[in-house]
Amino acid sequence: MLRIEYAYWLIAAFLIYAGWRNLRDRHLWHAAFWLVLGVLFGGGDYVLAQQAAGNALPAQLAGAAVIVLALLAPRLGRLAHPESSSPAQRLASAVRLGHRLFVPALLIPLVTLLVALCGAYMVIDGHAVFAAPQMTLTGLALACVVALFAASRVAQVPMREGVAEGRRLLDAIGWAALLPLLLAALGQVFTQSGVGAAIAGLAGMLLPTGSALACLLAFALGMVLFTVIMGNAFAAFPVMMAGIGLPLLIRQYGADPAILGSMGMLCGYCGTLLTPMAADFNLVPAALLELRSPYGVIRAQVASALAILATTIVLMWLLVFR
Repeated sequence: MLRIEYAYWLIAAFLIYAGWRNLRDRHLWHAAFWLVLGVLFGGGDYVLAQQAAGNALPAQLAGAAVIVLALLAPRLGRLAHPESSSPAQRLASAVRLGHRLFVPALLIPLVTLLVALCGAYMVIDGHAVFAAPQMTLTGLALACVVALFAASRVAQVPMREGVAEGRRLLDAIGWAALLPLLLAALGQVFTQSGVGAAIAGLAGMLLPTGSALACLLAFALGMVLFTVIMGNAFAAFPVMMAGIGLPLLIRQYGADPAILGSMGMLCGYCGTLLTPMAADFNLVPAALLELRSPYGVIRAQVASALAILATTIVLMWLLVFR
């Protein structure tokens, strides 16, 4: 049975490989960072099992490892590795392969969707192929492995070339590769610590009584603000929905939950376009494209983000209370 734990072990193996290669190349800070992170990914199940058994030491060691990562992160500059081929060679290869280059990339969503929709029905000798919890994430991990095999086949190069290129990109991105994981955890921390309830109390004190428009504006702009802070609209959504969306807009003013939720998320996505905290969208492309400014992508998106936000707020006002 394929479980999500296998994906974590695979990621751990790749991170340890990246650390080992950097250690061989005497890039000691990068080596230490990826090795520590690889151990954390690989030992997560063990830490949880020991904590459940009442042994807190592994969890404390994991916490210490996280602190070590935070201390190492500022020392990770952009590490450029020599290109495996010249620009002329890459262009010639791209022309030769043509549209077949898109096959590995398209396999990732296709395989993920197939597992998400049909994984529950895949049974061999009475045993399920995929574990029910987190089946979509398991499908995504499987899709990445399939895409790696497909890329090797399409490009007619050994698979180790793909792994080496992955390591090169990981070193180019640096610590920012961890931001999506950290920001998702931050959203859960905000939700569990009662930030939504605090926002509800502030909204009740500050917003004009009986003004649905003021509540709607606070919800929309709050989605943008919290997404800018967290870098993730999915992390901001439960906080704003618990604070303003559910108690005020839905219960008090009768807003349509489906329209409010979908368009509220779109407001959050506008915040994603404006923040360096959304590193995977804004900082990583700038690093990979070797832009002179790491914030060049954000500057190019500001006008679009503000226009989409203004249009979304108007449409919310017209549609959400119908």
